[in-house]
Amino acid sequence: QAEETRQRNASLKSALRTAVKKVKKAIATGDKAAAATQFQASQAVIDRISDKRIVHKNTASRTKSRLAQAIKALA
Repeated sequence: QAEETRQRNASLKSALRTAVKKVKKAIATGDKAAAATQFQASQAVIDRISDKRIVHKNTASRTKSRLAQAIKALA
């Protein structure tokens, strides 16, 4: 049972990292609209994983804040 839970948590954490990477990649291209769209989708993933307490809510909040800040800084 513990092993199943560990694998599920690992999978969700991986999904979280992937979502963040997608936004960072969109930011790197410099396309603000695409980055904002990707951020919207990733926000849902981040919140969902935070709600399940896979990562702490403050960690999720900090991640979203930093991504939003980076998008806002784009020209």
